[in-house]
Amino acid sequence: MTQNHPLPPQQTPHSPRRIPNPRVLIVGNYCHDVLIQNGAVVAETLGGAASFISNVLDSSSVACDLVSKVGRDFRYEVTHPPIVAPEKETTVFEAYFDLGIDGVGHADRVLKRVTACDPILPSDIPDSRFDFGMAVGVGGEILPETLEKMVEICDVVAVDIQALIRVFDPVDGSVKLVNLKESGFHHILHRVGFLKASSDEALFMDVEQMKQLCCVVVTNGEKGCRIYDKDDETVVPPFLAKQVDPTGAGDSFLGGLVVGLVEGLTVPDAALLGNLFGSITVEHIGQPKFDLMMLQRVKEEVQRRKKQCNLSSSHKNNNDRDEFHARLSPARFQDSPLQPKLLVNGLSGDRS
Repeated sequence: MTQNHPLPPQQTPHSPRRIPNPRVLIVGNYCHDVLIQNGAVVAETLGGAASFISNVLDSSSVACDLVSKVGRDFRYEVTHPPIVAPEKETTVFEAYFDLGIDGVGHADRVLKRVTACDPILPSDIPDSRFDFGMAVGVGGEILPETLEKMVEICDVVAVDIQALIRVFDPVDGSVKLVNLKESGFHHILHRVGFLKASSDEALFMDVEQMKQLCCVVVTNGEKGCRIYDKDDETVVPPFLAKQVDPTGAGDSFLGGLVVGLVEGLTVPDAALLGNLFGSITVEHIGQPKFDLMMLQRVKEEVQRRKKQCNLSSSHKNNNDRDEFHARLSPARFQDSPLQPKLLVNGLSGDRS
């Protein structure tokens, strides 16, 4: 089993490299997320994959451009201003939790799209070059022609499969999934670098076929993730977390993955960084506010890991990945809310 995956050939034909002054393009709408338990609203937060990903990139000092559409009712101040569609409302998702948001066990959820803003058109995408593009729609806002524009202007494109296979019940807005081959995007996927899916979403694609087209990353919550690339399969371990709300965990994972890639980490090491950010996110409701000391410690460990990879053989790199995980774990727990508090958009409040 090979575990040193190079980046896709769109970036380099041989090995990972750090990208100086990287430009990352994030495409996906901001949302209003409403969390409901036992018929009562528990929290209302800023949502949308783009918001969680930009939070990770901004916190990690990775510059990014963000293209998002909202309605005039958009209620949050954000670092990356969206396009306002004056005749539309902001996309709203309601998440119904069956097991409760109490940090015990898993908070299973049923998602419903209540309102949908306008889609993002190719003309909304800047005519510029980017090192990485991230197609991360959540409410059907990314069109096939929009993804085609992204692969034309970005050296590497990472796609979250939820942007491609989600459909919505016309009556109550419940989120359903269709097979990737029936999504209208399948003909473009040989041009993307990464396709990320949860273990549930992965059931709606042929992983064996897709891994021949691009690098497939399947996340599986507390079990970590798996990387499929041609004939290679790599298991990347998780970080311990006390789950409060799973919303945004996969998005933060993808943000951490891209942070690692632009820093020059191998794909498995970058995925480990993704697992780190995902594990922090599940301990919050809404946007996590990452501890500055934690972020500095992570940066130091990333630099240490890169030096190890430059000096070590491939076999020793595989063994050193366990050490990388072990060294990241203390940094991760500097930002862990393992106390009887509820964190909403990074702010502490008593749990009711």
